[in-house]
Parts: sequence; C-alpha cells; structure tokens
Amino acid sequence: MELRAGGWWLLCAAAALASCARGDPASKSRSCSEVRQIYGAKGFSLSDVPQAEISGEHLRICSQGYTCCTSEMEENLANRSRAELETALQDSSRTLQATLAAQLRSFDDHFQHLLNDSERALQDTFPSTFGELYTQNAKAFRDLYTELRLYYRGANLHLEDALAEFWARLLERLFRQLHPQLLLPDDYLDCLGKQAEPLRPFGDAPRELRLRATRAFVATRSFVQGLGVAGDVVRKVAQVPLGPECSRAVMKLLYCAPCLGVPGARPCPDYCRNVLKGCLANQADLDAEWRNLLDSMVLITDKFWGPAGAENVIGSVHLWLAEAINALQDNRDTLTAKVIQGCGNPKVNPHSPGSEEKRPRGKLALQEKPPAGVLEKLVSEAKAQLRDAQDFWISLPGTLCSEKMAMSASSDDRCWNGMAKGRYLPEVMGDGLANQINNPEVEVDITKPDMTIRQQIMQLKIMTNRLRSAYNGEDADFQDASDDGSSSSGSGDGCPEDICGRRVNKKSSSSRTTLTHALPGLSEREGQKTSATGCPQPCMALLVLLLTLLLSAARPRWR
Repeated sequence: MELRAGGWWLLCAAAALASCARGDPASKSRSCSEVRQIYGAKGFSLSDVPQAEISGEHLRICSQGYTCCTSEMEENLANRSRAELETALQDSSRTLQATLAAQLRSFDDHFQHLLNDSERALQDTFPSTFGELYTQNAKAFRDLYTELRLYYRGANLHLEDALAEFWARLLERLFRQLHPQLLLPDDYLDCLGKQAEPLRPFGDAPRELRLRATRAFVATRSFVQGLGVAGDVVRKVAQVPLGPECSRAVMKLLYCAPCLGVPGARPCPDYCRNVLKGCLANQADLDAEWRNLLDSMVLITDKFWGPAGAENVIGSVHLWLAEAINALQDNRDTLTAKVIQGCGNPKVNPHSPGSEEKRPRGKLALQEKPPAGVLEKLVSEAKAQLRDAQDFWISLPGTLCSEKMAMSASSDDRCWNGMAKGRYLPEVMGDGLANQINNPEVEVDITKPDMTIRQQIMQLKIMTNRLRSAYNGEDADFQDASDDGSSSSGSGDGCPEDICGRRVNKKSSSSRTTLTHALPGLSEREGQKTSATGCPQPCMALLVLLLTLLLSAARPRWR
C-alpha cells in the first residue's frame, strides 16, 4: 500500500513536470499573449499569431518545441531583429559622428579665423604703411592667402613651391616699382631671379616664413583632416549590412524566448556578448588602426603651441610679409648696385617720371587675436573625447547589449541562454574576426573579411601616416621636399636655378584644382579627380606597401 502511494506521488510529480514543460492552458494563454503583444508592437498583423501553442517542427531558428510562432512570424522577427541591431549600431555611431563633426567645425573655424584675421590686418594696414608697393600688388597678396587657404583645406598644392613662386614674382614687381626710371625686360628680370639667392633681397623673412608656415599648416591641416577621416570611417562602417547568420543569432537572442513560451526572460550577459562579437567581428578589426589614428591626433596638438606653433604662425603671416618689404626697402641701394654688377646696366626709360621717393619704414599695428585660452580649451576637450572614443569598436558589443538588447543584469538561472532559462556556460569570445572561429552562437567565416571595412582600415592607416609625417613637419604627399635651409625660394633664401624655374612653371600646371583629403566645403568629386599620375612617387609607394600589408593580413593563416 505504501509502495502504491509512493508510486502515485511519483506519477503526480512527473505529470506536473510534464505539464510545466508543455505549459498548461493558462500558461499557454500568457505566453501567446506576450508574443502577440511583441508581434503587434512591431507592426505585424496579429492574425499571424496562433491563439495557443502549436507544435514547432516548422521552426528553423528557435528550438522545435511547443511554440506561439509560425514560420512566417519567425522569418518576420528575424528580419526585424537584424534591422533593429543595424539601427542600434547606427545610433551609437551617430553619437560619435556628431562629436567628431563638432570638433572639426570648432577647430576649422578657429584656424580659418586666424588666417582671415591676418589677411584683414594686411588689407587694413599695408596701404598706409607701404603705399603703392602694396596697392599695385594687392592681387599677389590676395593670391598668396588664397593658396594658403586652399592648402589648408586639402588642395594638392606644394606649399613651399607656392611661397617660392610668390616671392619670385613679388621681387620682380617691387624691383620695377622701385626703379621706374629703368627699362627692365624679362631677360633682365630672369637674371635678377638668379641673383636673388646670394643677395637675399627680403632678408630672412622668406626662409623663416617657409619653415614656420610649412610646419604650422601641415599640422593644422592634417589634424582637421584626421577628424574628417575618423567621422567618415564611422559613418561608412555603420552602413555595412549585417549578414544572415547574424540575423538568425539575434532572432534567437531576442525573440525565441517569447516564441517558446518563456515569458520575461532576458538574455544572459555573456550570451548577448557572444552574439554581438560574432555579428560585429569585422568592425572590431578596426580597433588597432583606430587607436593609432586617435593617438596620432592627440600627439600632433603639441605642434599648436609656442612661438613656432600653428596658432602664432598662422595669425602672423602678414607680419612676415611686412618684415620682408621693409628689408627690401632698407637694402634697396645695395641690392640695385649688386644687381647691376651681376646683370649689367639696364637702359634708362625715357618716359619715366623719375625715381620714386624712398618711402619711410612703417610699423604695423598688431591685429586683435582670438581670446586667450580658446585653442587650449578646444584641444583639452578634443583630447578627452578622442581618448573616450578609443575603445569604440571593441566596446560596441557590450554597449549595445547593455543599452539596446534588454540584457539581464546578471548571469544566473533566470536569464535566457538561447535554449531555456538557465546559466550560460560557454566562454566569451575575443575581439575581432580571427577570434570568432569557435563562436558558439554565430557562424563566422574568418577567411572572408568584409571588404568595405578593410578599405576603411586602409584609410585609417593612410591618415595616421600623414599625421606622423606632419608631426615631423613633413607633408606626406611631398616627402621628397627638402626641409633644411639649403632649399628656398626665388626671394633670395637659397634656391638653385633649376628648382626655381621648375617651381615657377608649376603655376601653369593647375595643381591647385586637384584636392587630396579635402575638408568639408571642398567637393568630394573634385578630390576623386586626382589621378595616379598626379600622385607623387612617395605617395604611390606608400599605397602599394599598405595594399600589400592588407592582402597579407586578409589571407587565412593555417597552423
């Protein structure tokens, strides 16, 4: 009798367990009611939802037990889950894009404000200080500022060549103005240009401006370009579609629990991380080059300070120009005598009104500079934001799980592990494509990296190289250019004859129409016109090297 009673209790317990596993009528009503609410909230027709649980042999993603989801519902929820993850990824990326865009605007406005103020000070003070020496050559000065502005904004323009050409032409014009009583044909002016190196008609100003302006403009241009490239990479990567395997995994993560009648179960933390590490494996491969770029951008801000820093130099261009004209006026008689000695006596102009009186040397009033601390504040904020963004790509899975995936607060017996409520036992995968070979949640082909993302990794590498070159005062597009005092311009700061001639001829090559790494405001279409033949040899060598490294990294490695 006791055995029969014990057997009765065992049978009752077994029946209760079976009822719990299948879900009694009340449980079925609750579970299907929950999936009905979810399905309707997504905008799907509620007529697709069964009134009670049905057999799940038709399911292709969720476990084939009793279910409240038809095959059509499963497919709809799978597509919706992928779209939701893509939207969440774009939302997270949009925040970073907005931060980078705001930084770019702030720095761009500041640097252009400095250059505009310098040009405005020149236009306000030079007419009264230098008279016709300026007014008759105002276009040459405007053109110089235009070229400085174009270079800063990304034009494929050799800055040293532009400065050399400016000084050479200015010397010709001013020498003619200072000697209206002389006939100075083009061949005589060519001789003047050849004599300029030892004569140094403008003193040290051309050489000092060349050295300082090159370093200052290279630093500011590359920093602002870096902000633009970083934002562009984030935008393009956010648009990369997720694959079908990711869609299946996210569907299982988010919607299989309500489909299988497991109400209120949130994904286990490690389960969610494994799903998103698999889905975003390619994005995580951006991490190394992304960090390199941001580190290089933080480093180059050191070049914004001091007497030779970007802020001081860009805002003082007109002062170097004034110093050069003053030197020419002071050295006028000595210069004339030496030019005549080297080039011969020019003919007298019979129609000349006579020699212009020597204008007294003027003194420029300094322009009002931006409020002290503006750049310091911009740099301080940028450094903090760039450092915060360093982990962006590898932190995405954890961030999205916490903020978008309704992840459980802890990993315990009450969270959803993909099959039922219970602990999630598999270990969390590492970051990046190669570490997903054994991902238990997402089937990832590690031999087929996403090519859009690989292209963005290449863009990060190229921009990092430009920043590192800029830190050393070099333009990565023109690294064959001399950076010492031996090369200079036709203004008399040390320019070999063949180089001077070649630089002047560059004016007609329309180099200022092609753009590389253009900043916002310059047409991307124009930037794409740059041909391989227009790319300097160091640039081409760099691209070939980086492409080789890329292909090597993308090739599967067998152990």
